[in-house]
Amino acid sequence: MTHEETALEPRPDPDAVLARLAFDLPPERIAQTGAEPRDASRLMVVGREHIAHRIFRELPELLRAGDVLVFNESRVIPARVLARKPVTEGGFGGGQIEVLLLREEEQNVWSAYLKPAKRAGKELWLGQHRAEVTGVLPDGARLLRFDHDIKPHLDEIGRLPLPPYIQAGDSDERWRERYQTVYAREPGSVAAPTAGLHFTPELLARLDALGVERHALTLHVGAGTFRPITGSVADHVMHAERYAISETVAAAINRAKVEGRRVIAVGTTTVRALESSANADGTVNPGEGETRIFILPGVPVRVPDLLITNLHLPGSTLLLLVAAFAGEERIRAAYDAALVGDYRFYSLGDAMLLERAGGPEL
Repeated sequence: MTHEETALEPRPDPDAVLARLAFDLPPERIAQTGAEPRDASRLMVVGREHIAHRIFRELPELLRAGDVLVFNESRVIPARVLARKPVTEGGFGGGQIEVLLLREEEQNVWSAYLKPAKRAGKELWLGQHRAEVTGVLPDGARLLRFDHDIKPHLDEIGRLPLPPYIQAGDSDERWRERYQTVYAREPGSVAAPTAGLHFTPELLARLDALGVERHALTLHVGAGTFRPITGSVADHVMHAERYAISETVAAAINRAKVEGRRVIAVGTTTVRALESSANADGTVNPGEGETRIFILPGVPVRVPDLLITNLHLPGSTLLLLVAAFAGEERIRAAYDAALVGDYRFYSLGDAMLLERAGGPEL
C-alpha cells in the first residue's frame, strides 16, 4: 500500500493551505552564517498546547532515555563545478559553463544542471576531465557522460553547492566543514540535511549519556530541495532521491514503536526516507529505494513522533510537510511566533522541535 493510499478523506486543499501559510520574510532574516558553536542556535519547542523558546544545546532536557533519534548521514559532495567549452580550431571558445552535478544515473553518467544549457553532443571540460552532453531530461537537466569515474576528482575541481540565498562570496574552504553535519558519512547530497547542522560532538555525547538511542539512515538530498512551488501544488514535480535504511536501523525503530518509545526524526529528509519505506501500520522496511514522496496535509505521518527541523521557505514543499506533521494551525502559530521573535530562517538558521499531531506529547 502506498503512502498516498492511507490518506484521510477529505484532504485539505493543499493550495489553500499553502496560501494560508504564506508570509513575508525580510531578507535580513535569512541566516548567512550558522550559530557558533553550532548548538547555540535557538530552538522553538512546539507542543500540543504550548510554544517554548529554548537553545538547541538544551535538547537533552527535552528528551528522555529510550527515545530514538534518527539522523540522515548523507554527505554533501562538491557538486558545483565551473566547466569550460573546448577551444575551436580558429582559436575561439573556451567559455565557462556552470555545472551542478545532481547524481550518477549509471556508471560515469551524471544528471546535471548547466548554466547556460548545452545541446546534446556538445563537449565540456571539468578541469582535466572530459564530458559529453548526451541527452536532456524532462526537467531540463542534462546527461553528462564522462570518460572515467569523476567522483574521486570532485574535491579537487568542485565546490560545495550552497543554497542560492546564501551570499557565500568566493570563500569555499570554510564551507567544506560548516555546511556538513558533524556525523556526515555517505557522500551523495547536493544540499545538506540542515536540521542536523545544529548538533555538535559534545551534544551527541550528552544524548548518549542520557540513554537516547542514535541511528542513521541515508537520503541523498537533491537539487529539488531548492525549488519553490510556483503553480498549483498538484502540478509540482518532486525530484527523485535515493535512500537506504539498514536492517539494524529498521529493527531499532520498529522495536521502539512497539514498546511505546518516541522516535525523533532529525530533518524532513529523514521523515521522507522513513515514510517512503513504511507500511500502512508504520512498520519500517529496510532496504534501498528511490522516492518522490510528497507529504501533504491530510496524509498521515506514520513513523516519527517528533521532528527537529529548520524554518522553511514560504511556498515550499517542506512547509506543507511540516503542516502535515504538526497540523496547519500549530505551524501557523509557530511561524507567527518565529517572525515576531526574530528567529533566523533557512539552512543556517534556527530550529524547531515539533510534536506530531495526534502523537505522544512532548
